[in-house]
Amino acid sequence: MTTESRVLTFPALDSLAAAAHLRAELALDVDPDDLVRDLTAGTRHGYVIVETRASEAFASARIPGAINLPYRDMTPESDSDLVYVCYCESIHCNAATKGALKLAELGFKVKRLSGGITAWRVAGYPVDQDAPAPTPTSTPRCAC
Repeated sequence: MTTESRVLTFPALDSLAAAAHLRAELALDVDPDDLVRDLTAGTRHGYVIVETRASEAFASARIPGAINLPYRDMTPESDSDLVYVCYCESIHCNAATKGALKLAELGFKVKRLSGGITAWRVAGYPVDQDAPAPTPTSTPRCAC
């Protein structure tokens, strides 16, 4: 009795198509390690880090140097020469995707930070904060 491979149910792309797809993914995503290396090296030209969650979340923890621009409040009056690196809580929150989409629809260049501020903190990278983090509740909230 032979079983079909679930892995190969959908054939792999040819190498050129795979390279194009993966290049497109990398054009949209930044990982925390690359971002912290830029920040540590002082390489801050050409992009801005954007916290897309609500101001309460921004106050409780944010990536150093980030600005707060909740996706619901985005307008066309931004600098179109910059790349906007959007982040939110985690892979379980889509505020960064909503913010990046809104900015892209307004004509801006965008990327998303993989894993959001949760991945940033798990990696041990520093955060700025104005207020203590909210007490966890039984109902998770992404503050978006």
